[in-house]
Amino acid sequence: MGTTGAPQVEEAVASCLALLGTATDRDWDGVKADRLEWSCRYTAEHIAGDLIAYAGQLAGRAQQTYLPFEITLDEGTDNSGVLEVIGATGALLAAAVRTTPREVRAFHPYPFRSANREGFAAMGTAEVLLHTQDIAQALGLDYQPARKLAEFVLTRIFPQVRPGADPWRTLLWATGRGDLPGRAPVTEWRWHNNLVLPTERLTLDGVHPAAAADLAAGGEGGFEWIAGGPFQGTREAATFMTKAYQAGLHRPEFGVFALVRHEDGRAIGGIGFHGTPDEEGRVEVGYDLVEGARGQGYATEALRALTGWALARDDVHTVLATVERDNLASQAVVSRVGFKQVGEDLDELTYELEG
Repeated sequence: MGTTGAPQVEEAVASCLALLGTATDRDWDGVKADRLEWSCRYTAEHIAGDLIAYAGQLAGRAQQTYLPFEITLDEGTDNSGVLEVIGATGALLAAAVRTTPREVRAFHPYPFRSANREGFAAMGTAEVLLHTQDIAQALGLDYQPARKLAEFVLTRIFPQVRPGADPWRTLLWATGRGDLPGRAPVTEWRWHNNLVLPTERLTLDGVHPAAAADLAAGGEGGFEWIAGGPFQGTREAATFMTKAYQAGLHRPEFGVFALVRHEDGRAIGGIGFHGTPDEEGRVEVGYDLVEGARGQGYATEALRALTGWALARDDVHTVLATVERDNLASQAVVSRVGFKQVGEDLDELTYELEG
């Protein structure tokens, strides 16, 4: 896998310029973009504004809010000039994405107040694809971007959306721009960047559906692992997450997290939930570490962070963990975090931690 997202930004921008470049002699000011209150001209300028804003956020490492600037085109800029600006701002975003380390995050409000380079690339790609569609529809043009671009956006920032046979139609539906058989119309939507939870020595880095699929298939999920990783438990958890995503049952914050070490940016294990909370607010957690990272307190640190986050929510009251009877090290981990044994069978012990 291992994409930064820069090629997707570049391809999306190229598709926008190729299509809209055929209609620069049309009146963009006097025609409203499809489903928007904006004119086609303003919508095109908005694409450029978003691209430069995302590039600025990422390059400037903004942490608290949006950087206080906006793009203004010179008076008299024609439609061809607007497209040139879209091309330039797309190149700037692609460059920012390509040169930003994987672990860097910058401010974006939805939903956890930050995004990484793939998140900004996906948001930029989405802005280009969707607003090119808005303009194309208003001008009577046929726009059909590459399937892989829509899939890139869906798997990175719409992980809560059940994928469909046609990723482009699914993305249009998910953003209120079309219908899908068997699915209710969408009237409100937000994209969904991945959750990260920092600890003293680790980052619990939420795994998006594309990364989970790659891990399940034997890849590295876009992470750099220490020798021996990922461990089999992480791959199995990624497989379950992939199945939940395909079925439309995945809730990103209750998925899988890679444990990334601060000191070297390498992944050392995985942790996550076995599903969403039940009606009684119970959710089960599991974890594993690559052998070379065991015995150093990482599992305890990660489990304490994840359970603390979960129990601070209104929909979680109890966290469960099942541990093999002969796994004394893992039993010690859950005990240190505060879990109490509540059951057992021939092979496993059951623990729970209440909020």
